[in-house]
Amino acid sequence: MDAHRLVTLAGKLAASEISAKEFLRAAALVTAQTDAATVDLDRERRCGFPEVIFGTGKSVEAIVSIARRLVDHGQHVLATRIDAEKAALIGEQLPQATYNPVARTLRIDASEREPLVGQVAVISAGTSDLPVAEEARETLDWMGVRTTMVHDVGVAGPHRLPARLAEFANADAIVVVAGMEGALPSVVGGYVPCPVFAVPTSVGYGANLGGLAALLAMLNSCASNVAVVNIDAGFKAGYLAGLVATRRER
Repeated sequence: MDAHRLVTLAGKLAASEISAKEFLRAAALVTAQTDAATVDLDRERRCGFPEVIFGTGKSVEAIVSIARRLVDHGQHVLATRIDAEKAALIGEQLPQATYNPVARTLRIDASEREPLVGQVAVISAGTSDLPVAEEARETLDWMGVRTTMVHDVGVAGPHRLPARLAEFANADAIVVVAGMEGALPSVVGGYVPCPVFAVPTSVGYGANLGGLAALLAMLNSCASNVAVVNIDAGFKAGYLAGLVATRRER
């Protein structure tokens, strides 16, 4: 821990603003070692939000041990890409965890939640894009951001999006999730004065190339407020939009 941070904590302790236990916990090593990972317990202080667990390739035991370290440190847990079978096994050891089978996310609140802040809209082109959209929504909810969901407004029915414009016209940021040819983010970007984080999905027929066609289309968007994340990366788009919303609240 840097000297400035330690001096600040010592001052709070001397002023009785924090307890000795809180001081020791904050001044302790900023990582925790498990059998499978070195858990970054300082990320919330540095970056605003705790470390997120990427579930693919991790065992149930590894996820449980990481989650316990985060909770013990008073940090809210978000784990992504957790299949239903793995979630059930994790739930046996962490009964306080909640699982979203559509988003494939697992969450644990370490303490009482603060009121939601900001406003982010998550817009999906079609019903097949819901898993990625839900991953973005779960991420935003974990970050404490107020979210509006607008589903099934893809360009095949161009009248549907303007009809719902009032639901996202005042958003701090927007996440747009689309597969096939990936045109929706450009259309949304032409209606709003905020950042649009586009998420190409792997939804589509053969020439969609597992989302590559949508990715390239979004990268070539002529809407100047559109930025693009990786294929199926609902978490990344949700996180970026959440940073915009929470920074505006500060």
